[in-house]
Amino acid sequence: MRFMTTPDNAADTSAEASGDTAPAATGVAAQNWDTASADPQYRAAVVDLLGALAYGELAAFERLAEDAKLAPTLSDKAELAKMASAEFHHFERLRDRLSGIGEEPTGAMEPFVAAYDGFHKQTAPSDWLEGLVKAYVGDSIASDFYREVASRLDEDTRGLVLGVLDDTGHASFAVEKVRGAIDADPRVGGRLALWARRLMGEALSQSQRVVADRDALSTMLVGGVADGFDLAEVGRMFSRITEAHTKRMAALGLAA
Repeated sequence: MRFMTTPDNAADTSAEASGDTAPAATGVAAQNWDTASADPQYRAAVVDLLGALAYGELAAFERLAEDAKLAPTLSDKAELAKMASAEFHHFERLRDRLSGIGEEPTGAMEPFVAAYDGFHKQTAPSDWLEGLVKAYVGDSIASDFYREVASRLDEDTRGLVLGVLDDTGHASFAVEKVRGAIDADPRVGGRLALWARRLMGEALSQSQRVVADRDALSTMLVGGVADGFDLAEVGRMFSRITEAHTKRMAALGLAA
């Protein structure tokens, strides 16, 4: 789930990221919002998706502001404050889009509050480095998930979703700081590797629970709404997310 938002574009396994020529869009992916949203179940799935993303961005803003308090230097504090501001601007875009399609943003976000807040409660970092790893690893797992879903959205919604998944700069910042800390004290690596594995498990568990609780979203993933994934594709999707996670761990200098 997008509890935080810092995708690592270098680890993106999509066709666009790899430079491969993407196939021509078909079905809903070739439609605009006005056409695609005529299907009430598709519309409900998109409202859920935008609501989940919007609350995720708001939670990311709050978390980065809190993490800034743990920053060891004023420069680090300022960098996190800048990232928090970017997350809030992402939230505003999603909020405005929900309002623009006639949905009340608070109502769209409300179903996802408990899951997001529960995740953050279960994975509260104990120090600065754990906070960086959480933002880099945990957020990117969620971002990968949303990128996968975006490929099946109408062109208007897809553009918005991919836009708010843009890296705020946290990826390279986290890699630099974490690798520097491990170089200074290799013992730090073992602790952070365990922490990252815990984040992976919690993020995937929460994502699966949220999707299971929201009928429109689950139908979009397993087929039945627009060009949804089939069950085999869902399995492949999570395999790709796991592979990207392994690459990010290596970038941090940690074992997956």
